[in-house]
Amino acid sequence: MTKDPISVRFAEESDQALLVEWLLQPNILQWFPLTDLREIEDAARIWMSYSKQNGVLTALWNGEPCGIATLYLHPFRKMAHQALFAIIVDEEFRGKGVGKRLLLELEKLAVDRFSLELLHLEVYDGNPAIRLYERLGFVQYGYQKRFIKELDESYLGKIMMQKSLVP
Repeated sequence: MTKDPISVRFAEESDQALLVEWLLQPNILQWFPLTDLREIEDAARIWMSYSKQNGVLTALWNGEPCGIATLYLHPFRKMAHQALFAIIVDEEFRGKGVGKRLLLELEKLAVDRFSLELLHLEVYDGNPAIRLYERLGFVQYGYQKRFIKELDESYLGKIMMQKSLVP
């Protein structure tokens, strides 16, 4: 029996530099509403701020960091039962099960540590990750036309998806 090359741990401070590096990859950046290094660094700082609450997971491939998922935890009690999340997998490790494993671990964390009942996400038209989200039980609950206006003046719509974590 071969050892699973994928493992998951809580994010560490040093993972923030990797997150910036991954967001700078053109095939990744196109699926985020960020345009320059300042915006990317600011987004990475916000993502990683949830690591203080152990709300950020890092995926590793044979010990090498290859992806991050963040729960945007709510400080308000009336909203603390649900969370938006974000996920990113280094281009080199896509299609190898890293995203699936990271999402399954994030769901487990959401339920076991934070008692979350609902996870939701925002994804843009054409993002290949939509298939993964659907396979893992996320369903579309909304759509916003012309949400992103690209630098070339084209638009992308935003698909909102969610998954109940309670039976």
